[in-house]
Amino acid sequence: MEKRAILAAVLMAGLLMVYQFLFINPEPKKVASPPGTPAAEAPGAGKPAEAPAPAPSVPAQLPPPVDVPRPPEKTVIVDTPLYRAVVGSLGGAVDRWDLRYRGDKPMVLPGVVSSQGLVVLRTGQAPKQISFAVDRDSLKLEAANPQGELRLVGNDGLGLQVTQVMRFSADSYIVDREIRVANAHSVPQTVELAITWTAPVEWPKDQEAFAGPRPIHALRLSMGSSWPRREYLASGGSYTGDGMWIGFESAIGGASQSGVYLTALIPGGKGFRVSEGKREESKGNGAKPTGVFDVGVRANVPVLAPGQAWDGRVRTYLGPMEYGRLKALDVGLEKAIYFGGFPFPESWADRVPTLPMEWIAVPVLGVMRWFYSFIPNYGVAIILLTIITKVLFFPLTVKSMNSMKAMQTLQPQVNVLRSKYKNDPQRLQRETMELYRANKVNPLGGCLPMLVQVPIFYALYVALSVSVEMQNAPFICFGHAPRWIPLVGGHDLWVCDLAAYDPTYILPILMGASMFVQQKMQPVMGDPRQAKMMLFMPVIFTFMFLNLPSGLVLYWTVSNVLQIAQQKYMERANKVEKSKAPKKAA
Repeated sequence: MEKRAILAAVLMAGLLMVYQFLFINPEPKKVASPPGTPAAEAPGAGKPAEAPAPAPSVPAQLPPPVDVPRPPEKTVIVDTPLYRAVVGSLGGAVDRWDLRYRGDKPMVLPGVVSSQGLVVLRTGQAPKQISFAVDRDSLKLEAANPQGELRLVGNDGLGLQVTQVMRFSADSYIVDREIRVANAHSVPQTVELAITWTAPVEWPKDQEAFAGPRPIHALRLSMGSSWPRREYLASGGSYTGDGMWIGFESAIGGASQSGVYLTALIPGGKGFRVSEGKREESKGNGAKPTGVFDVGVRANVPVLAPGQAWDGRVRTYLGPMEYGRLKALDVGLEKAIYFGGFPFPESWADRVPTLPMEWIAVPVLGVMRWFYSFIPNYGVAIILLTIITKVLFFPLTVKSMNSMKAMQTLQPQVNVLRSKYKNDPQRLQRETMELYRANKVNPLGGCLPMLVQVPIFYALYVALSVSVEMQNAPFICFGHAPRWIPLVGGHDLWVCDLAAYDPTYILPILMGASMFVQQKMQPVMGDPRQAKMMLFMPVIFTFMFLNLPSGLVLYWTVSNVLQIAQQKYMERANKVEKSKAPKKAA
């Protein structure tokens, strides 16, 4: 029975390794394309659910130019408790966006991660960025003034008057952009509008000191889909078609396999499509072209007669991937968080049935966030979650201990059967199970507490891996150790990031020690030599847990300590029961 319990624990830890190496998509190898080769559809890339909307019928000739004054270029600073943004009058582009989320984190870097704002596309002409006149110089939002807007008015020089109203909120990372295109010319005309975000396929070496999130994936969610399409920028293909939203998933340092920050475009209204694609961008001065990846939304404005107007809406989300915020938008943006799939990763969903793991990870996150609202420390929240888990599963622990003690009592009879049928393994198995059945002992009863923890263990691992709330969340942090201190010099002391491994390795060692004590307290069953061999399992587990998130090791350690306390309590209760039992007459 002890072997089965250890096997269950090994399988639980092995599940994490399988998840890391198989279920999280490894970055595909980059394949160089010949110069001038157009971007091809990525292998297995999703096709649009419907054929792309046909281009509107464009008048045969461009309307004569309209002489309109060009407004002077200016920038508007938008200051809120959540971010500080700089909006330019050229296109209404977001030139800067600095998150105020656990320190200042720039998400937009001019010339690298950027947007041109609203661009007008006409057949036979280069893309046109409109110079807008802006109605204010700055906008400051706070609790007393929670909402505000910028009004931008411009003309494309060919008779189309374009108006943008950009709305900001003090408690939201959303920029709501309402667009109105009016034909002020004397002839019918039409255009295509585009709002595009651009990120480098490979991060520039001269920007290695960039402290903000770096885009690593392009994401898009098609209509009616349960899974977003997730592609590495270096291997992504081209796509134009339907979509509920499209954007970049980013991570600090850009080395993670899943990001915790999001730049997303959410179209609203008819005629909108989403688009993505990789292209070469020339820097001029003879420099080698660099690869960039574009994600954006496009809108085909129908033919407008003189005096007619068209209205559309595009929302932009630039912020952390907090599940509650994304879910509240009601466009499926919360699906950008990679919770994984069961029994296969979500990237296999188009080939085999896959169950989203959101249903188990989100409740665990919700419980920890609730604890955090009372005690703002996620390490304490994990401890409280562990205590509640142990209390809820205490009846199973009692049943498990009783089952193990019953099996220990039957061990002499099992040894007799082993000697009797040592040359007939099948007969030995049948007789052993019959013995258990006759004494109403379940040989799997000792594994129950371990097995029921698997979903919580997995959900906590996923939460620590992909939840932005857990990133850089400290437990007991004494700050950065000076480099001259042996072994721990240059590392944080002690647990300053629950989503990262413990750099001092104190927590995994405590986990191994608690596991050793717990194992020594369990009833010895089976071959004593095998029981001695099992004592090496805490050492093996200690090495397995060295590089796992410290929050997960904290959960396992506290679980072991509580299990030891429960076993002590049950042993004491059994002794009291025996002492109170009436003694048989001599």
